Amino acid sequence: MQSRRFYVLLAFVLGVGSIFQPAAFSQAGNSGAPYDVVITHGRIYDGAGNPWFSADIGIRGDRIVAMGNLGDIPARKVIDAAGLAVSPGFIDMLGQSEGSLLIDNRAISKLSQGITSEITGEGGSIAPQTEITLKAMAPYLEPYHLKVDWTDLAGYFRRLEKTGTPINLGTYVGLAQVREAVIGDDNRAPSPAELEKMKALVAQAMQQGAMGVSTALIYPPGHYAKTEELIELSKVAAQYGGIYASHMRSEGKSEVAAIDEALRIGREAGIPVEIFHLKVVGQPRWGNMPQIVAKIQAARDAGQDVRADMYPYVAGGTALISALPPWIADGGMAKALERLTDPATRARLKTELAEEHAEWENLYLGSGPAGIILSSVVSKDLKPLTGKSIAEIAKAQNKDPLDALFDLVLADKGQPSALYFIASEDDLQYGLKQPWTSIGLDAGEMPLDGPLYEPHAHPRTFGSMPRFLGHYVRDLKLMPLEQAIRKITSMPAQREHLTARGLIKEGFFADITIFDPTTIIDKATYAEPTQLSIGVKYVLVNGQLTFADGKLTGANPGRALRGPGAK
Repeated sequence: MQSRRFYVLLAFVLGVGSIFQPAAFSQAGNSGAPYDVVITHGRIYDGAGNPWFSADIGIRGDRIVAMGNLGDIPARKVIDAAGLAVSPGFIDMLGQSEGSLLIDNRAISKLSQGITSEITGEGGSIAPQTEITLKAMAPYLEPYHLKVDWTDLAGYFRRLEKTGTPINLGTYVGLAQVREAVIGDDNRAPSPAELEKMKALVAQAMQQGAMGVSTALIYPPGHYAKTEELIELSKVAAQYGGIYASHMRSEGKSEVAAIDEALRIGREAGIPVEIFHLKVVGQPRWGNMPQIVAKIQAARDAGQDVRADMYPYVAGGTALISALPPWIADGGMAKALERLTDPATRARLKTELAEEHAEWENLYLGSGPAGIILSSVVSKDLKPLTGKSIAEIAKAQNKDPLDALFDLVLADKGQPSALYFIASEDDLQYGLKQPWTSIGLDAGEMPLDGPLYEPHAHPRTFGSMPRFLGHYVRDLKLMPLEQAIRKITSMPAQREHLTARGLIKEGFFADITIFDPTTIIDKATYAEPTQLSIGVKYVLVNGQLTFADGKLTGANPGRALRGPGAK
């Protein structure tokens, strides 16, 4: 499940601790009292990019309280990390777990990769909720029996605390969510009064702990927002120290213009910019990543705070209906489905999908029917089709590929998801090497059974971090391990203003991942995407062991990660 408004199958579906006081923690570390956990004999990669060093780590409660030779002080639990890397817990810069954690919070797909914290909320977000958003969301919640009993971010965090979570979770407030909460799914500009209501919702979310604002501008209703609207709302987030994070308006034909828009929003709103899942879409543009990187680097060199995150795969994943132009969903999903029953509308769609457009992203043309794989559906009758391409389904049904796609969207009431093979390996590697890119899965946590289990999900769900560290860092040698660990620990913690997280350091929260750098690797593939990675041995979240030797411990020590504007 994913959290982009209705256009992505909903996966929509506790505070950062006190400021570190070095003297107090130093005193605690030398007190002689037993440690709760001691990690011994490991190679410590501190997360800052420094060379590894040897030391024991002593943990009391949720904090690292001592480092050095701790052999003389007893511990309730000792973890022998001989031959292993001891790293800060990995931070997923774009997850989609906010709703799934309320349905099934085991989170084995995250913990088995070494992920201890996730930032979520891509355009859509868990809050705010109004009668308008709840009505649109109802069909997506019904199969999971999830009841929304909150209206704002504070209410969601209370619900998350009550349910329990094994990982830490922070979120943006999605500007598509805010737009829908006030004016619904209509393709129009907000009135001045409506814009003020939207600003107030952004301010409320920032005060309650949102990390910033986010957009997903290829999906309705976020696509309908003009740049000026986004600037005005981003100015509110800037007042609270937030950032502007965006799935840009284009990653293909109009990608340069989309970067210009994101940079303009950052400049005029006075806010840092984070580009979600940076890529170059469409075979005609493959090889353009150096030019895209150069444009971002030029902005950085000129003094603008802009970074990006990526997932280490050439296929993307989103709703099947996202292959269609945004006008299809003007007014909401019910109207979109009604339009797809009209032969004249289908004929228009076939004409438009045969060529690229500057105004919207043609994922269908960028992937082709053989490059779009049905990954998940809600209808049991359609389950046998998952894992097959649109081309294969169309051939079996003796249909035109687009008619097969339209019929799938109709039959599953707009809820199917798909994989889109849209990027190139060379572009991917070039982006991963940049010092300002981090890693985001763009996938929610998933168990290995139960209602959230999707056997044909994107392999990034289970494999992203080990694939990055094993395939790209160890095997392809894109960068030293110290720098790779920095990309997934201290750099995202710094970006999101996560106080006392992202480093192995006295006084910091004990979010720790212990892994074997010689064996860590993903096992998930496009054909078998729900296989656990190997190499991650132990994961601690806020000082508690949550994953050990391939198994969950059942502990739920995760917390909400609140942004700098939280009051």
